[in-house]
Amino acid sequence: MKIGIMSDTHDNMPNIKKAVKIFNDEKIDLLFHAGDFVSPFTARELKNIHCPFTGVFGNNDGDRLFLIDQFQKIGPIYPEPFQTTIEGKKIIMFHKNDVIAELATSQAYDVIIYGHTHQVDLYTKGKTLVVNPGECGGWLTGKGTVAVLSLPDFDVRMINL
Repeated sequence: MKIGIMSDTHDNMPNIKKAVKIFNDEKIDLLFHAGDFVSPFTARELKNIHCPFTGVFGNNDGDRLFLIDQFQKIGPIYPEPFQTTIEGKKIIMFHKNDVIAELATSQAYDVIIYGHTHQVDLYTKGKTLVVNPGECGGWLTGKGTVAVLSLPDFDVRMINL
């Protein structure tokens, strides 16, 4: 299974379009967005993804009701955290990073996904893989990035937009 991971798109429509193309070319099976879509019009590009979609809200997502409305046909957006099990692997996704270190230490999850920092972060602590794909929007770092996670082997590729 290939999972696309993005975060902090912050309304950068050209970068969102590039990310969707990359994910579709990669033939991902699922797309996770770790928050900070910002505006509901981001759905205009994300609707072009060819797989199921799940997101969590970030701290800059203002009109949450309209975001939910615009993403109805794409996939759900949840308050953080979102938890699921895929191929027997427990996955949790956040936007903010307040509890990431403690969760990694707890070994309660196989994969922890988060955003918010706009910085790529990728490490393993025990059995737990921690992934922050950096910022898709590229506004703070000047570089848009996304990630592709392959399960069950935990291979992660960071991709520059």
